[in-house]
Amino acid sequence: MSAVLPVLATRLSTAAAATFGPSYGELDPELRSATRPEFGHYQTNLALRLANALGRPPREIAARLVAELQVDDLCEPPRIAGPGFVNLTLRAETLAAAVNEPETFGPRGERVVVDYSQPNVAKQMHVGHLRSTVIGDALCNVLRYVGYEVIRQNHVGDWGTQYGMMIEQLEDEGLDPESLDLQGLQLLYERSRKHFDADGTFADRSRLRVVALQSGDPGTRAIWRRMVDVSLDDFEQVYALLGSALTRDDVVGESAYNDDLQPIVDELSAAGLLTESEGALCAFLPGFLGRDGQPLPVIVRKSDGGFGYSATDLAAVRHRVNTLHASRIVYVVDHRQSLHFDQIFTLARTASWLPPTTTAEHVSFGTVLGPNGKPFKTRAGGTVKLTALLNEAVARADSLLEGRDGVDRQTTARAVGIGAVKYADLSSDRGNDYVFDLDRMVAMTGNTGPYLQYAHARLTRLLTKAGASDGEVTDLKDPAEVRLALLLTGFAGTVAQVAETLQPHRLCTYLYEVAAALSTFYEQCPVLTSEGATKVSRIALCVSTRKVLQDGLGLLGIAAPDAM
Repeated sequence: MSAVLPVLATRLSTAAAATFGPSYGELDPELRSATRPEFGHYQTNLALRLANALGRPPREIAARLVAELQVDDLCEPPRIAGPGFVNLTLRAETLAAAVNEPETFGPRGERVVVDYSQPNVAKQMHVGHLRSTVIGDALCNVLRYVGYEVIRQNHVGDWGTQYGMMIEQLEDEGLDPESLDLQGLQLLYERSRKHFDADGTFADRSRLRVVALQSGDPGTRAIWRRMVDVSLDDFEQVYALLGSALTRDDVVGESAYNDDLQPIVDELSAAGLLTESEGALCAFLPGFLGRDGQPLPVIVRKSDGGFGYSATDLAAVRHRVNTLHASRIVYVVDHRQSLHFDQIFTLARTASWLPPTTTAEHVSFGTVLGPNGKPFKTRAGGTVKLTALLNEAVARADSLLEGRDGVDRQTTARAVGIGAVKYADLSSDRGNDYVFDLDRMVAMTGNTGPYLQYAHARLTRLLTKAGASDGEVTDLKDPAEVRLALLLTGFAGTVAQVAETLQPHRLCTYLYEVAAALSTFYEQCPVLTSEGATKVSRIALCVSTRKVLQDGLGLLGIAAPDAM
């Protein structure tokens, strides 16, 4: 939506209130971009909804609404179409002004905490971490753009049973913790997992080691700290390759909430929200039943005295509300955790730790699939390392750039390759699974990252040749110009919609439409060979388009090269 669209919506509401009564002015006009040029620029079904409420013919209601509507300063005379739609077409000067003065956002005075990425200590990041990191970064960028104060939280898995297993295995084998890199730690984990599953005595010792870790035993903590430091060093390298904004300062692992875990249990117990079940302390919440119809527990403290994910997630909620003062908390975690977060949010609200003034949202996402349509695995059936995928994407992009003059291949290949992977992820509705296909991702045609990046680079080259670029859009006559200009006015509204729905694919779709409209504009509206006011206006339209593409790609976390 450009700034003009809220004005049109307000005037429609005013007309409805004046004609049919104040309560009818509260209906959302639901202005939408017209689907075909003959329907104008915007269309509303407000008259149809009013007619349904008033029991009158829709076209009659539409005629009365249009008679009261005051938009002559912004639009051509409104037209009624079909059963009672009202079509609005902006005047050329209105559209030009909307392009020249795009809508901006000021501070909202609200703080949002975004929890995303969440790799596990002692394990290499794999393709499963790709979606959370890419989606989380994009949402942080968008939320900041619309005026939120954004706090990133990387809730690293650095606590729990697996560390008891690994430390016990390391002690049994007599290994020096300082000698292990991340690959060594991952192999240690695999050995300890097998040992844990096969040896009950080792499993008992591992559980006791977890209690020692959570209780602050110095020797146990020292080994654990080494595992964490090695892992965070590796994560930082992956984030740098991916171009993620996450840093070590954003890491707030499960361990950060250790001192809050027993108070969590004490407060829930005092409130009568916990029940002992087979030695564990659990919350049984109304409405949460298993397939067998039995209540599903939230296990807050395990039978061995240790704490699991539920306790740390509850502590994180409290911290984000009470200490970080979040008005909105966003969790970017795969769809398999939907039930878990439903239970955590419900229990937190029941305990009054999550007040009505704070929203908590689980941004779920589907699975990355291989060409066979199954979860992406190596040929041996193991998880695919994220660095291997990203490096392969950069290599594919580099081969595309071979022979191109004036291009820094190393820098551009990285921008294009990483951008291709990110865009393929973000352009898919996050609720859906998608197939990881590098050939399709790095294609220069279709709805891909490289296609948008090339559109930006082509504009940069054109504007360099054009020279002066300080004019304004004034002369919108050709339909291709009008179409492109109208799309540009929708940037702010699209970003606002993404901030509300947390669905970044909407921004991808919008940017692709802009790039496609730009291609048509090139074909039908010469820029460099045009003259006078027309040339100045078209150059200004190109400048505005380049900014929208650059800003939009930036919000997605994708670089916009000046040459490709």
